Amino acid sequence: MTQVKRAFKYRFYPTGEQAAELSRTFGCVRKVYNLALAARTEAWARQERVNYNQTSAMLTAWKKTEELAFLNDVSSVPLQQCLRHLQTAFTHFFAKRAKYPRFKSRKKSRKSAEYTTSGFRFRDGRLTLAKMTEPLDIVFSRPLPERASPSTVTVSQDAAGRWFVSLLCEDPSVKPLSANGNAVGIDVGLHHLLTLSTGEKITNPRHERRDRARLALAQRRLAKKAEGDGANRRKARQKVAKIYARIADRRRDGLHKLTTRLVRENQTLVIEDLTVRNMVKNHTLARAISDASWSEFRSMLEYKAAWYGREVIAVDRFFPSSRLCCHCGTLQDRMPLNVRTWTCDCGTTHDRDVNAAKNLLAAGLAVSACGAGVRPQRSTPGGQSATKQEALQREP
Repeated sequence: MTQVKRAFKYRFYPTGEQAAELSRTFGCVRKVYNLALAARTEAWARQERVNYNQTSAMLTAWKKTEELAFLNDVSSVPLQQCLRHLQTAFTHFFAKRAKYPRFKSRKKSRKSAEYTTSGFRFRDGRLTLAKMTEPLDIVFSRPLPERASPSTVTVSQDAAGRWFVSLLCEDPSVKPLSANGNAVGIDVGLHHLLTLSTGEKITNPRHERRDRARLALAQRRLAKKAEGDGANRRKARQKVAKIYARIADRRRDGLHKLTTRLVRENQTLVIEDLTVRNMVKNHTLARAISDASWSEFRSMLEYKAAWYGREVIAVDRFFPSSRLCCHCGTLQDRMPLNVRTWTCDCGTTHDRDVNAAKNLLAAGLAVSACGAGVRPQRSTPGGQSATKQEALQREP
């Protein structure tokens, strides 16, 4: 069995010389990426194709010019890697999986540089990058796999000024778990982040709301600073970034713990195939939906299930899980969002979210058993069906 490659991300604290070298590298990576994108865009306008090999040859020519001679001052490995990333972006574009690549901004784009094995040395837990004489001061918050040998190292700096290094290694500890036969339906929401078909409800921690007052104060102070690259504005902007980073770190940590638990406990996990991108267009709920981070939850659930030999089934977003009685199958005409419990004609009283999770589980198991698609009953004699997206848009 092929071993899984995992990225182990750690904070590190560079010296002044290392920070300056990495900052130069970030700038050169951005410059080369933008030059190559401009060259490929011009060729695209002439109905010509430019591939990775041609941009690599361009990079060699750029280094020989007086204007771009500074590209020789940094390691060539991250510059070649950014050309490979651009090639991947165009591959996704031509396959209609992504939009046309965009230019990298000095202020808004992620600062990162990727090194392959020829661009770093890793010995005895000490990492030294090309063009540097001293190893990075890395804080190993968790151990690497035994006898780990990184194939790729990515160095980055976030908006809050924190430095990170990501080591891509094969992890022999990631193996399929023994099958347990458990299956669970998962209904996502805003009041409760998750409701399981077992009846368990997981409260939405609302990380952004907890820091909203502090964030608003920091943003007001930033808005009062003079425009430009002054020191005061830079400090104020970094304070805002630190609050955002704190929110994102807590949210990511909670989702990792939650998804790991669900994957370990269940063989089959059934979720609803929601289009979060369209749902956040509702400005009334966009902040709450983004804070819940349903997309990140699904992404984590899917790749961890693949690691550990579990199955994730996504039920069609139009499936009327909330309005369908899980006991007798009766479909209700309407189900406003303020109705949290309801009684079916068969006499069964339902909790809205638990009932939805049970229906999702039943539909997902049907898909797994016969391979049929799960499509909605688009209309009933009493009126049109309402999807979860439509119901959320009516939330007060």
